[in-house]
Amino acid sequence: MSSGPALPDAVPPAEPVGGSGGEAAGAEVLGQPEIARALTRIAHEVLERNKGAADLVLLGIPTRGLPLAQRLAARLAEVEPGLDPTAVAGSLDVTMYRDDLHKHPTRALGATDLPAAGIDDRVVVLVDDVLFSGRTIRAALDALNDLGRPRAVQLAVLVDRGHRELPIRADYVGKNLPTSLAEKVRVRLVETDGVDSVRIDGGAR
Repeated sequence: MSSGPALPDAVPPAEPVGGSGGEAAGAEVLGQPEIARALTRIAHEVLERNKGAADLVLLGIPTRGLPLAQRLAARLAEVEPGLDPTAVAGSLDVTMYRDDLHKHPTRALGATDLPAAGIDDRVVVLVDDVLFSGRTIRAALDALNDLGRPRAVQLAVLVDRGHRELPIRADYVGKNLPTSLAEKVRVRLVETDGVDSVRIDGGAR
């Protein structure tokens, strides 16, 4: 399996290096068309690797992983006849499983909402916006252990910015984005921010 996101994954106001949200600043590296194409490609890669969508569950990690999971489910349904995207997409809040809460401002709890069929013996695809240190994905794996026993766990991220602190990698990546630790990657989505955009802010460019 693979893994990881941005330090704290997107909480609306502002966040530390590697997070999402805040005002648009810096250089835009992905706009709406590029994000749409990346998600379409990831959807096809997921279907090819898993030989269809029969056993798939997509769990988005709040905040911005959730709309990404919902978009991916919709794209899967465009290819797989009869697939109900609302039946395969859910959310997985990992806040209380993080090992770095003491380093960051208090976060509001997100929602954990599993599809009705659960996750036992299913292929769970975790979905997040940014893969950074890997700690969010480790927390997601711990959360999954308390919810059921998937047959396999995979990871899809819109952006992989590097700087892993744990041996975690993504199975599906929209964009590999080399960054310095001084830079921030800001992901904004229509569902949460009113616009689709990925920007790099700060650092020596």
